Amino acid sequence: MTTIKSIDTRKLVLLALFTAIVVVLQILGAFIRFGPFSISLVLMPIVIGAALLGAYAGVWLGLVFGFVVLVSGDAAAFLAINPAATVFVVLFKGMLAGFVAGKLYKLLATFDRTIAAVVAAISCPIINTGIFIAGCYLFFLPTLTEWGVMAEATSVTAFIFLSLVGVNFLLELGINLVLSPTIVRLIQYQQDKEGQ
Repeated sequence: MTTIKSIDTRKLVLLALFTAIVVVLQILGAFIRFGPFSISLVLMPIVIGAALLGAYAGVWLGLVFGFVVLVSGDAAAFLAINPAATVFVVLFKGMLAGFVAGKLYKLLATFDRTIAAVVAAISCPIINTGIFIAGCYLFFLPTLTEWGVMAEATSVTAFIFLSLVGVNFLLELGINLVLSPTIVRLIQYQQDKEGQ
């Protein structure tokens, strides 16, 4: 018979495990670059953690992801322009991506866990990149306009989408889509195990 204490301990251990995976993947991912930013390999453990442990675990994992981005130097160009806005955008995008993935999974899992996992996996890079783009327009538009002119982009929007987020977003979304079946199996295995 499982007690409340053992369930809480198991969830705490899983959260610690996913936290460590997020840190390691973000540090390793810093070496994989397409354009000026590294690929976010950490979105998968954020989705899995949010699905298994809930939306607030997703918030925590997204916060850890953002923190590692800030301390790794991956956001250095933006920190030099507006430190407060950079910290806000980097932390908020990860936290919201984890929260939304967890909420979507919980909402849709009552109907179909496979669809729930796929939608959660798709939502995470969309939210992460969407908040980054919104932050670019809200806080960094003058600088990005200058960067776009130097890069001979046709517009600041073209610069943001083609130079800053385009390839990275497509790779992150592709990785999530390819790994979605694995995510589904891991989540189903863990939930079936808990149901025994």
